[in-house]
Amino acid sequence: MIFRDIYCSLQKGSDCSVIRKNRPLPNQIVVTLPMAHSTFERSSLINAPASEVRAWHFCAGAFKKLSPPWEKATVVESPGELKDGARAVIEVRIGPIKQRWVAVHEISDDGFIDRQEEGPFAFWEHHHRFLPTSDDTCRLVDSIRYRLPLGFLGKIFGGPLVRRKLNRMFAYRHEVTKQALEGANGNHEDAV
Repeated sequence: MIFRDIYCSLQKGSDCSVIRKNRPLPNQIVVTLPMAHSTFERSSLINAPASEVRAWHFCAGAFKKLSPPWEKATVVESPGELKDGARAVIEVRIGPIKQRWVAVHEISDDGFIDRQEEGPFAFWEHHHRFLPTSDDTCRLVDSIRYRLPLGFLGKIFGGPLVRRKLNRMFAYRHEVTKQALEGANGNHEDAV
């Protein structure tokens, strides 16, 4: 894990200051804080009940339906039934490199969470929420907290690329969900 070192002077009346050296000065202690997480959120109104949108996301094969064709992701191990502790193993390509991504699921009152156990990010937590707005509509919300590898360098050099990829991917996923659940004239035949 990459950390920033913040040194705070213990001398009476002095302010805390950030010192960029390898070790603290005399009369100072080191407070180590983890690098801040980046966040991403996409929200869409879906003209279908929250229970149907949730059921569609919980069905086997939902990940495949939601995977954009330009993303090189292969399901190696499907979680089967989506439940607490269910694991998904996905092989992703990052340029010419294949990487294994293992996600563990947790069911929440308003949806589910997948957390990266192993994969390309230093940290990844994705909360899928299905929030009723009326009996016949809901808000689909994907909230992600993540941290890129290589700390500050990863954020500087990879941050804009990851943000663009997330925007494009979740715009696609939300559109696929809308089409599947709203369909032509509100037909939900592809829903579950």
